[in-house]
Amino acid sequence: MKETLQDIRTRRSCRKFQSRQITDEELNAIVDAGTWAATGHGAQSPVMVVVQDKETIAELSRMNASILGSEGDPFYGAPTVVIVLADRSRPTFREDGTLVMGNLMLAAHAVGVGSCWIHRAREEFQSEEGQALLRKWGIEGDYEGIGHCVLGYAAENGEVLAKPRKEHYVIRV
Repeated sequence: MKETLQDIRTRRSCRKFQSRQITDEELNAIVDAGTWAATGHGAQSPVMVVVQDKETIAELSRMNASILGSEGDPFYGAPTVVIVLADRSRPTFREDGTLVMGNLMLAAHAVGVGSCWIHRAREEFQSEEGQALLRKWGIEGDYEGIGHCVLGYAAENGEVLAKPRKEHYVIRV
C-alpha cells in the first residue's frame, strides 16, 4: 500500500525521452495494468494500441502536431506510444479510457519508465486519416480517441517537478 501511495505522489509527466526502447517486460507490465482499470459495469470499453514502429510514431506525431498547429514533436521523442480508444456505445467510455490512461502512467512510473498523457487523440481518430489507421489495425466499431500515453526512459531533466498542492484542494463537510 505504501508503495502505491508513494508512486501516486512521485509520478510526473516526462517531456524529454531517451531514444532507447523500453523492455518488453516493462511494456507488458504497463499495458497489463491498463487492462485492470475500472470500467462502467465492468464492460471494458477501451482498447489500447501499442506502437513502437518509428514510422508509425512519426505519422501519429505529424497528425497530432497538425491539430495543435505545430510542426514540433508532441510526443517528445518517446519510443513507445500507447493509444487508448474507447467504445462510444458505452455511456462511461470517456471515464473508462481515462482510468486506463491513469493506470498506464502509474504502472510506467512503478517500473521506472517515464510517461506523459498527450491529448488530441479524439480529433486525430475522427479524421479520415485516423479512421484509415483504425481500419488498417483491424479496429471496427465506434471508437473515440481518449489519449496517447507516450512511454520511454526519461532523458536528463525530462520529468517536470511537482507543483505544491493548492490550498483548499480538499473540502470536508
